[in-house]
Parts: sequence; C-alpha cells; structure tokens
Amino acid sequence: MTTTDTGLAGTLLERRYRVDSPIARGGMSSVYRGVDTRLDRPVAIKIMDPRFADDRSFVERFEREARSAAKLHHPNVVTVHDQGVDADHVFLVMELVDGGTLRDLLEERGHLDVPLALAITEQMLAALAAAHAAGLVHRDVKPENVLIGRTGTPPTGVVKVADFGLVRAVASAGTTSSSVILGTVAYLAPEQVTTGLAGERGDVYSAGIVLYEMLTGQAPYIGDTAISVAYRHVNDDVPAPSTVIPGVPPALDDLVRRATRRDPELRPADAGAFLHELRRIRASLGMGPVAVPVPGDKPAPSLPDAERTVPAFAPVGNPSPVTGPRGTRAIPRTMAAPAFPRTPPPAPPDEPRPDGGAKRPALIWSLAAAALVLFGIGIWWVAAGPTSVDRTAIPQVAGMDQATAAKTLSDAGFTPKFTQQRNNTVAAGLAVRSDPGAGSGAVHGSQVTVVLSSGRPTVPDISSNTSLTQAETAIIAAELIPQHDANADQFSTTVASGNVISVNPQPGTQLDVNAPVSIIVSKGQPPQPVPDVVGLPRDQAFAKLQAAGFQPFDAGSEFSNDVPAGAVTKTSPAEGGQVSDGSKRVGVFTNNAVEVPSVVGQPVQQAMQALQQAGLQVDVKGRNHGFGIVIQQDPDGGSLVKKGTKVTLRSFP
Repeated sequence: MTTTDTGLAGTLLERRYRVDSPIARGGMSSVYRGVDTRLDRPVAIKIMDPRFADDRSFVERFEREARSAAKLHHPNVVTVHDQGVDADHVFLVMELVDGGTLRDLLEERGHLDVPLALAITEQMLAALAAAHAAGLVHRDVKPENVLIGRTGTPPTGVVKVADFGLVRAVASAGTTSSSVILGTVAYLAPEQVTTGLAGERGDVYSAGIVLYEMLTGQAPYIGDTAISVAYRHVNDDVPAPSTVIPGVPPALDDLVRRATRRDPELRPADAGAFLHELRRIRASLGMGPVAVPVPGDKPAPSLPDAERTVPAFAPVGNPSPVTGPRGTRAIPRTMAAPAFPRTPPPAPPDEPRPDGGAKRPALIWSLAAAALVLFGIGIWWVAAGPTSVDRTAIPQVAGMDQATAAKTLSDAGFTPKFTQQRNNTVAAGLAVRSDPGAGSGAVHGSQVTVVLSSGRPTVPDISSNTSLTQAETAIIAAELIPQHDANADQFSTTVASGNVISVNPQPGTQLDVNAPVSIIVSKGQPPQPVPDVVGLPRDQAFAKLQAAGFQPFDAGSEFSNDVPAGAVTKTSPAEGGQVSDGSKRVGVFTNNAVEVPSVVGQPVQQAMQALQQAGLQVDVKGRNHGFGIVIQQDPDGGSLVKKGTKVTLRSFP
C-alpha cells in the first residue's frame, strides 16, 4: 500500500478486510465493496482521503464518532461494523447496502408523489429519531446520505441513513467549528451557518429541506456560490412546496414550513417529534404505506459525501468556486456574514457622470445616511421585537400532569395548549416539554404548547386475516415500524393469501418508539402433494394428475425393471412432493424397456420377425436355421430388457 494508491482493489486492510471493486469516489473518501474474511460476509469499506491519516485530531475524532455510530441498532440506520487505520488509510467498515441513494431516485424521477415522499421521509426520520434518542446528531442530512437498499423476495426498498458523525470528524481536521461552516450548504440550518450550532433541531431543518426537495424535485435555494446559498438559509423563509408543485396538500406545506423555521425553537424539538407530526398528517390524509422503489437496476455510483459537480471538500482558507449545493464543504464562517451594501466614494464635483450629468454628493450622502439610519432601526426592531417589559419567561412544566401544567402556565400569564406524543421515558399523562421551551421569553398572554406523554407504544391488536396494508397502517399509527420479510411468509389453510397470520412481538407488547414489528403474511393454501402414479400406464397417470389439479407433461423416458414397459417410472416432483414455483406442472417419466416376446414353439423365421419388430437382435443356434422350430430362448419371454438387446434362440432340428 502507498499513499499514491488510487485503486485499492485487492488490498487487505488489517489482515482482515479485503477491498474489492470501487462503488463510488468523492472528495473526502472512496467506498469499495469488500469482504470481511474472518466472518466471510460482504461489507462496504469507506476509505478516507490519505490527507486525513496524518491528522491526529481527525483520527481520534473519527474513531470516537465510529464507536458512537456503531451503537445505533435500527433497521433504517446503516450498520457500522468496525473502523481502523492501516498505514495511511483511515477506514470504516459498514453494512453493504445493495441499491442506490435518494439522490439517484430524484434524478430518475424528478419530484416524487406525496405518498412516496412521506414513506421515504418516515423511514429517514425513524433513523434520525433513534439517533437523537441515543444522544447522536447527524449534522449532514441530505439525499446522498439516504440510501435505498433491496430487501426481501420479491425485493422492496428499505431506507437507511448513513454517515452519522462523519462531518464532525472531518471538522476536527485542522479546523474549528467556530470559524468554519462544514456541511452541505443546500441543507444547512441557519444556526449551523451563523454560529456552528448543530443539534437535533438542525437535523430537523435538514430533513425538512429533503422533504421539500422530494415534493418539488429541487432544493429551495440555488446559487452560484456556496456562500450565496448559505446566506439565503439565514435570511429567507423556505417557501411552501405547493408554490412549485400545485396540489401539495396544505397540511404538508405547513409541516415543511414548520420544520424549516429559521428560529430553531419554532421547529419540532427532534426527529421523533417531526415523525409524530408526519404520521398524524398522513393519517389525516388517508394515505397508507407504499413500497419504496430501489433506484435503477444498476444505480449510478454515488457517495454519501460525494458531489457530482464540485469537489466534496474544499480546504479551509482557499475556498474554490462551486456550481452546485450538494457536496460536503468547508468554508470560512466570516464569508457567510451578512454585509451592508457599500456606497462608492463620490467623484469630484465637476467630474462628469457616465450618463452625462454631474454628481450631487451632498444629496447622495444625505440619502445614504438616511437609508443607513432606517436600516439600523429596522435591524434593531427585528432583533429586539417587543420590549422586555412585554415578554415573560416560560415556566418549567416538564414532569407535571395536565392540570398542574395548565395552572402553572395560566398563573404565569400564558394560554396553555396540549398535544400528546409517545415517549419511552416519561410516564403517560405527564408533560415532556413545552414549545417554546422553558426559560424562553414569550409575549404575555401568548399560547404555549405542552407535549404530554402518552407512554410507550404497544403493539396494536391485529387479528388474523387482516390485510397487510391495514396491519402496516395500524403499526405506524402506534408509532412503531412495520417489517415484512417475504422469506418468512407461511402457508395457511385458514388465512387468505396476502393477509396477516401473526405479528411479532404479540399484540399488547409494550415497545420503544419506532421499534420494529415483524409481520407474517399468508402464502395461501399449502400446495397439494403430488399423487402416486408410478407403475400406471402413461395415459392413466396423466388423467390422475389432472384430476388432482396438476398439469402433467412428458419429461422423458428411462429404463426400469420395476414397472411395465411404457408405464410411469417417476414424477418430478416425486410422490408427496410440492410444486415450488406455483405453476402446477409435474414432469412424468415413462419406462422405455422392451418386453421380450415369447417365441418358443414358433418357426424360426416367424420368431426372428417378431423379435426384430420389437427392436431386439436375434442369434439362432441349431442345424436348420430356416425351417426349424424354436425350442429355447434367452432372455425368456416377458422379460424387460433395453432396446437392441440380443435374444438367443435354439431350434430343432
């Protein structure tokens, strides 16, 4: 291995992980198919750019983030198996996802219809909710980091989020989070641009932008430079998706706008709260779960951190121009600071203007000064809002019951509003948090929403013979994740094909929010076993198989001493077997043996003719071959022999 390697195929990392064919390359890393030779399983190996290997702060942060990500065990999170450093290669060993990315799907289809966009967002938020519950923040949510893999038979798409914490690891490579904006500008929350703050609400903002892009086919902000895009996140409100694609339901417009508020306190508190709102809206729209398509039979290579049009990483202090907003980038934070427009210095009084007139510096400077004063007043008004006299700190209500929380807020001069949300740790009926949060300043008399815990979810009562769609809808409504593996489906004499036989865990079982629930689906009536037709004449065998519902066909012939010539020797599947492909076709094999005619006592010429007509050869022993009588034959008459067998005759005289 050398630092100049651009293709590592065939390399064995740490004497365990064999690097095979490349999947994709980007500015920060390359991803390869590989094999864990110790466990003999396929893996994906992300190998960071060699320039990171010499940075101790990066390596240490990379190892910490990898260990944290490896603790996440969720069906919608790309599993991290291992991490390591081998010579100048810092690498991550991950679950191999066979499919593509959400970016690939968007490039294939443009904008997605509402049910599909909601289905993908739900699984994406489920992954982020699991991370937030574990104290992890992603920091770089974007379509390139949302993978869609194949699962089950027939294959269906499953959404998996990748690269938790990778951006924070890269941020440690010779930079500081306070001086550098690191991430993908099209999806950065305003606070990530202005202060570097990256929390759960930042992931919520990025996920809201991704949902906007799925609904419209484009990111809300596009600019010639990364700075111009970042500036718009700080200064503009994300428009409603329906302004781009008419027909998007108003409830979804509101959800996207709420998730992408510039003020973090006005967004859902975390991905779990966002997921709860999304499921409530989908239920109100009457939309059940839909299958997620896997992008392309052979999706175009892409990296979670790759950028097809720009370098995925630009060294700090030397920002390069960009032509798109997708790649993970590092840019100085000072470049994103809003700036007042600069007024050019006035020309001398007598200098002619380009338009032929004379400049009037006194008037120009007076107007400029007035504009700056008005601009400053506007900035002060927006920043300060109502005076501190009109604003009151919101009291802490977490842990209170509804009556106590209502009284506490009313006594403080606020109007309480209550909503419910599942929670793994707070007992049912007690307050989880308020929105705006405790300690925040709010106008006296304004409304404060209190989120009450409805406790941990339980597996809903799904009776046998419920349709798969109804079962999935009920499980999602309980804030759990339905999982259906076609390989685990079973035959049933009582449950119709496609309906639910059972769920695991059983109904009534209490689980954590977003825990998986497996669904066992009926494959219909068990196949009828193939009847015994061995030894029957071919036509009788065909009739018996057809009466049992099968479709017999001639599969060939073979020699057998056990059944009469022309009779059935075997079937495929055999007696008692089942047709696995659902076609009901059964192959029938017949005996091609020849039954030797009995010719003892016949004239030699007549006996020879009978044996030859049966496909046998003849050898006559005796004095008078032409006019004698057959007194002995071998093999005896009635024997079963292969076609062409020689029959010896003895004649007299």
